[in-house]
Amino acid sequence: MLTSRAKYAMRALLELSLCYGQGAQNIQEIAKRQNIPVKFLEQILASLRMLGFIESRRGPGGGYTLRRAPADISLGEVIRAIEGPLAPISCVSVTQYQPCGCPDPESCGLRYAFKDARDALAQVLDNTSYQDIVEKNHPVRSLMVDQT
Repeated sequence: MLTSRAKYAMRALLELSLCYGQGAQNIQEIAKRQNIPVKFLEQILASLRMLGFIESRRGPGGGYTLRRAPADISLGEVIRAIEGPLAPISCVSVTQYQPCGCPDPESCGLRYAFKDARDALAQVLDNTSYQDIVEKNHPVRSLMVDQT
């Protein structure tokens, strides 16, 4: 289960992906269009900036933009950066493996089932870019962003 922080971060990146190439986006507009509280969004955007996903500019015409094209940012990359490993249990994590305490990890059926789940989730998230999400986004929403 993803935290609110991760869900809001993914939605903020979606908004910036929808507006990619249209210049810096104002935090109030991002918050309004994605229904994210501004105070929480400030913290999330600061984290996304430190993680290298976005840039910010101050002053008139300032705001937030993606550092890379939406096609170059995967959902898996974002979730790992915000939340940590995708694995539902530590003994199947690729990046942060830890024994889970079962008596025989090599023959544990639960471990293999959760590894299959982790692998399937990673396959989808690592192969889904923000460009893919933009292309799947509802056409009415895309028209609204183009008109602003």
